[in-house]
Amino acid sequence: MDLREEALQMRLDIHGVLESRCKYPLNNGHDLAVAYTPGVAEPCKEIKVKPDMAFEYTCRGNLVGICTDGTRVLGLGDIGAAAAYPVMEGKAVLFKRFGGVDAIPICINEKDPDKFIEIVKSLETSFAGINLEDISSPKCYDIEDKLKEIMNIPVFHDDQHGTAIAAVSAVLGALRFVKKDIKTAKIIINGCGAAGSAIGRLLVSMGAENVIFAGRRDALYEGCDWGRPLDRIQTMLSKVTNKNKEKGLLKDLAVGADALIGVSSPGVFTEDIIKSMAPDSIVFGLANPVPEAMYDYAKAAGARVAGTGRSDAPNQVNNVNVFPGVFRGAFDVRATEINEAMKVAAAYAIANLIDEKELREDYVVPNAFDKRVAPAVAAAVAKAAVESGVARKIVDPEEVRKHTEELLAPYYD
Repeated sequence: MDLREEALQMRLDIHGVLESRCKYPLNNGHDLAVAYTPGVAEPCKEIKVKPDMAFEYTCRGNLVGICTDGTRVLGLGDIGAAAAYPVMEGKAVLFKRFGGVDAIPICINEKDPDKFIEIVKSLETSFAGINLEDISSPKCYDIEDKLKEIMNIPVFHDDQHGTAIAAVSAVLGALRFVKKDIKTAKIIINGCGAAGSAIGRLLVSMGAENVIFAGRRDALYEGCDWGRPLDRIQTMLSKVTNKNKEKGLLKDLAVGADALIGVSSPGVFTEDIIKSMAPDSIVFGLANPVPEAMYDYAKAAGARVAGTGRSDAPNQVNNVNVFPGVFRGAFDVRATEINEAMKVAAAYAIANLIDEKELREDYVVPNAFDKRVAPAVAAAVAKAAVESGVARKIVDPEEVRKHTEELLAPYYD
């Protein structure tokens, strides 16, 4: 049985990978009276007086709504909301397994962004946070920005920010290994869609001063001609990246580059391109399932550090290192949003898990099953939320770390 057959048969056998669970025993009439009527009226009355007590009296305080319109699913494109359900269900399992966070797939059959926003906004009283997933760009930017503006719970587009945090943490680890400075390193990003643009924005937030986006016709810079209008995020990035206005295609821009990040198309990082980079070069091809350069290919071409999004090669850049811990930390301090300071904190938390003495060319990224990742991310995110003023509860970051470790202990014992 190949992987395709196994993936289909497993879901047929167990009817999906997610289920709900009763946390309180229902063994007799008394149990029923406490869990449901008449006892259930008491928390209802408390919440009516103090609405925020819903986070304490119900499962809402640990619940994410994973919302999609199915317009850009994995490498499958616009397959619709119903066909996107297995991905959202799988994401919910990852939230639980790697962050102790409960999650529910919300597959919304609505492609109009204004109507989609209205639907998600109406769900606010059911969740502690919203994870946006697999929504096409550029409308994903407007959807996230509007929901962040009108909702008082964290809204996080994982395809943008989860990918960015994972990629930047890998770059940080690789730069530490090759002893280069993020401020001065020449970093080329091939692809300026949702993921690529978020990677660029986060790098700039973290002090990178020589970031350049490669497009199909030219580099991105203020006044460039891409043969079509730039979206508003690309326009913003054109003003804060490529300050020397370098021009040319990927093969031109890569000459002398310290790092090359791909969020574009399979196989576009050729041997000649990698060979033209600076000594001790870093190559991360993140297109899935086939990257811009496979790990072995990039290494053979001369990259000192290479990585992909695949689990069958070293230095896997994986969002699962990010979103479970980010939401765990945000929930534990009941944050109203996930801001830039929290994203930066998460990237450093992941990168710094690997001690200087442990760094190797094939180990600059923690493994997805490294039990330290989610607790470290959660603690760092919680600390940043408190310090940046978006936390509604003040909790010691070490308590957040311990809480996360306790939630995940059954998976590692």
